[in-house]
Amino acid sequence: IQRMEFANCSLLSKFFLLGIMNNPEMKVTLFMVFLFVYLIILLANVGMIILIRVDPRLYTPMYVFLSHLSFSDLCYSTAVGPKMLVDLLAKNNSIPFVGCALQLFIFCVFTDAECLLLAVMAFDRYQAISKPLLYTAHMSSALCTQLLAGVYLVGLTDALIHTTLTFRLCFCGSNEINHFFCDVPPLLLIACSDTQINELVIFTIFGFIELSTISGVLVSYCYIILSVLKIRSAEGRFKAFSTCASHLTAVAIFQGTMLFMYFRPSSAYSLDQDKMTSLFYTLVIPMLNPLIYSLRNKDVKEAVKNLKRKLF
Repeated sequence: IQRMEFANCSLLSKFFLLGIMNNPEMKVTLFMVFLFVYLIILLANVGMIILIRVDPRLYTPMYVFLSHLSFSDLCYSTAVGPKMLVDLLAKNNSIPFVGCALQLFIFCVFTDAECLLLAVMAFDRYQAISKPLLYTAHMSSALCTQLLAGVYLVGLTDALIHTTLTFRLCFCGSNEINHFFCDVPPLLLIACSDTQINELVIFTIFGFIELSTISGVLVSYCYIILSVLKIRSAEGRFKAFSTCASHLTAVAIFQGTMLFMYFRPSSAYSLDQDKMTSLFYTLVIPMLNPLIYSLRNKDVKEAVKNLKRKLF
């Protein structure tokens, strides 16, 4: 039986993505909506990266981290978005075995990176508000480089573990993935080998990353609040809090969605609900992040005005 099972595994060369919904009448409408959303993601995130690179006033750790946040948003949304758009209009929604593995790998790398970047940005805000005079010395370019290297190293390691463990499983039954991209939970559902190790690894590693990043954000903001309360002027306190508002909004949206997605009890798991949640963090969050940071940020607004003057 085992030999037959492994033989079937070796013959599997592609998967079929069932997509968001089976209603053909809605597919063109959904295509237009998601194409619009994806174009905003491209323009907003690429625009944010270029703006930070070309404006010397934005050469600070805060904006360096923000540019990498935009880069992460751009990468993991691009790993999912274009394929989803093609599948909405295509008759054959297949994806090669290797393509599915690559999609999962890229998605894991940059969602982990975003998760960790939000914690790094909280630490940066703590240094800027609590120790403004020593901020430049503490947040040196060397430290920023080390933090970013750590972020991407953790993302790459975690993605390699999940991708390797997932695609070592035997898919000897159905090769239809009831999702719009290759994510671990829907792939585990169609595997015919034991997935207990995979589930344990997801819970352990992802739980550790979430606990570490959320704890880092909470500790940083506890110190930030204590520092802000020491500021005597109401205007100074408001200014300090306003610099954190965008970051707190991004953290709440991203972490709230990820916790709901991966830490629900199994009895509450629903594929349709899973698709809607995945849609939110793969397309909506990458669209919202640059808007959240630009609409409330005076430096970004000034940089946009200066770039307009130079171009026009």
